[in-house]
Amino acid sequence: FLGVCGDEFSVLRSPQSVVFRDGSWPIPGERIPDVAALSMGFSVEDDLSWPGLAVGDLFHRPRATVLVTVKGVDKLTLPVKGISYPIENAVPFSLDSVANAIHTLFSEETPVVLQLAPSEERVYMVGKANSVFEDLSLTLRQLRNRLFQDNSILSSLPLNSLSRNNEVDLLFLSELQVLHDIASLLSRHKHLAKDHSPDLYSLELAGLEEVGKRYGEDSQQFKDASQILVDSLQKFADEMFNLYSGNAVVEVVAVKAFNSPLVRKTRSILQSSQSKTENEYNLAYPYNYNYSVIFNIILWMMIGLALAVIVISYNLWNMDPGYDSIIYRMTNQKIRMD
Repeated sequence: FLGVCGDEFSVLRSPQSVVFRDGSWPIPGERIPDVAALSMGFSVEDDLSWPGLAVGDLFHRPRATVLVTVKGVDKLTLPVKGISYPIENAVPFSLDSVANAIHTLFSEETPVVLQLAPSEERVYMVGKANSVFEDLSLTLRQLRNRLFQDNSILSSLPLNSLSRNNEVDLLFLSELQVLHDIASLLSRHKHLAKDHSPDLYSLELAGLEEVGKRYGEDSQQFKDASQILVDSLQKFADEMFNLYSGNAVVEVVAVKAFNSPLVRKTRSILQSSQSKTENEYNLAYPYNYNYSVIFNIILWMMIGLALAVIVISYNLWNMDPGYDSIIYRMTNQKIRMD
């Protein structure tokens, strides 16, 4: 179980194939996706010169990576203490690059890729995730209805100062319900946790942030919500770790506020035509696994055509029109007969 808590990056538990060194090395916030990619055995564009992650067993990489982002709190008091690293420059990030790598390299297999932000109704599924999580509540209306079903977490979760009649509290509890449902639905498809394709889960929880805005960070409601969240994350991590037979990495990112907002870039129709191009440095496009096959087909076809042209040209140059050409041979016979 791997945790990133506000200004700390804490390694609570990880498989033997992922080696983290004990030390106070700061990790840039924008390189967290690279840490996830390298721990799964993928390469990154820019070398990560961070000594906290060592080279592990290259032939036994983790079969799953789970990243849970908790907004509105700078640190979570997780029950298990492990190796921790300070975080500098906490900026918005995403695991889109890791998801694209999995989708490109394992498109013919059955990877499970799930990216979900319940409070924003934002979801992205690839591979078998569409069938595994087809019953997962995604919209706010579905999440609210899910909480009041018989098998929801409300029947077993101590609410303390939280209320079932408050919309902010229900939003926070619905996110915890999503964690429970993900592990429960995946347990019905345990065979997917034993295949060779790596899986990726990226979840963003904003319910605790809304509780802090509603009641204040010094309120009893916020303290109870923080403790409930910590217990739920620990339980969720243990369940995911066990489903993958101890070969999964679970990451928790707790951020009070990002240094810069994540803004979608747009282009106005009145914008000047002298704007920068998308490929400013004229970089080549990334190659996929079909590149070598297409390259060899084109290469040997061109070599074969070139040799054919050379052989045909040589024979035409050295041919005898009187004996090698049927046209001249028939013409000479007709002249003799005349």
